[in-house]
Amino acid sequence: MAQQTVRLATVNVNGVRAAFRKGMGAWLDGRGVDILALQEVRAETSDLESLLGPEWNVLHDAATAKGRAGVAIASRGKAQIHRVAIGEEDFDTAGRWLEADYAVGDEVVTVVSAYVHSGEAGTQKQVDKYRFLDAFEARLPELTAHNPLAVVVGDLNVAHRSLDIKNWKGNLKNSGFLPEERAYWDRFVGAEGDADYNAGGGLGWVDVGRRAAGEVQGPYTWWSWRGQTFANDAGWRIDYHLASPALAERVDAVVVDRAATREERWSDHTPVVVDYRVG
Repeated sequence: MAQQTVRLATVNVNGVRAAFRKGMGAWLDGRGVDILALQEVRAETSDLESLLGPEWNVLHDAATAKGRAGVAIASRGKAQIHRVAIGEEDFDTAGRWLEADYAVGDEVVTVVSAYVHSGEAGTQKQVDKYRFLDAFEARLPELTAHNPLAVVVGDLNVAHRSLDIKNWKGNLKNSGFLPEERAYWDRFVGAEGDADYNAGGGLGWVDVGRRAAGEVQGPYTWWSWRGQTFANDAGWRIDYHLASPALAERVDAVVVDRAATREERWSDHTPVVVDYRVG
């Protein structure tokens, strides 16, 4: 059977009900998405189903505390199986990690919607973030052992390199750009300057967005609502498609759907949309 294009989009919606009120539905209606990964859902499963409509099959792992976090995957076809466990027990129902297997033709693609803690340097929040990243790192080899066609998408709350953040010098001591955090990405995809960086380095996973963009600043995926941050493109690239080596070779297109104006934004993040050949 010939391969077909699967369009996978990821976005932190910063509250899905608010995002739909601001225009997310119009974006989704015109985007041709097959699988949609969401983070910071902050709603009930029934809300998601109502907003998306009957043509979507919804998987949702809500946060333990209402009104916080929550990850979901919506798809045109039903998942074969889904999982929420990622190591330590308190991560399993925290609304931060949701895996699902989808049959596409003769193959299966595994999609993970992940929402890494934002953290705060020198606090328990940062400790929790490192614990989660440890579990994340341990899970990656297990994912490729489960299925060589796998991808982790979502708001991963770490800018790997200075290319991934406009004001990197001013954020060297802030969560999201700490050396200890960026070292995880060195282990995931390889370190900057290594011959095999993002081409088999580290655990072999590929930062699809960086491979597509090349060695340029950005493109960013998150901007504060404050001041002229968006107008000046003073953002962070913290929303990723981290693809397994086999799936990374199946990428056809990568698009960061940055709004034209601040007024047209419906989240402080923007979708990252990738076409994969599967089947």
